[in-house]
Amino acid sequence: MTKTYKIEVDCANCAAKMEEAAGKVEGVVKATVNFMTLKMKVEFAEGSDEKTVMQAVVNACKRVEDDCEIYL
Repeated sequence: MTKTYKIEVDCANCAAKMEEAAGKVEGVVKATVNFMTLKMKVEFAEGSDEKTVMQAVVNACKRVEDDCEIYL
């Protein structure tokens, strides 16, 4: 399953770091952050719980850019 989320991030470099951090979260097959459209697309692993995985993604992204927002 793939879902798209609206995000707020300050710069393209931070967006790239958030993409990398989100991609390393267990339960995420692939994460893509588009700075121009301010959207994050997340492909979830089969059988993973979307809410639990996204909370871990938010936590990982906050470690990269503490004032970023991901609207779940």
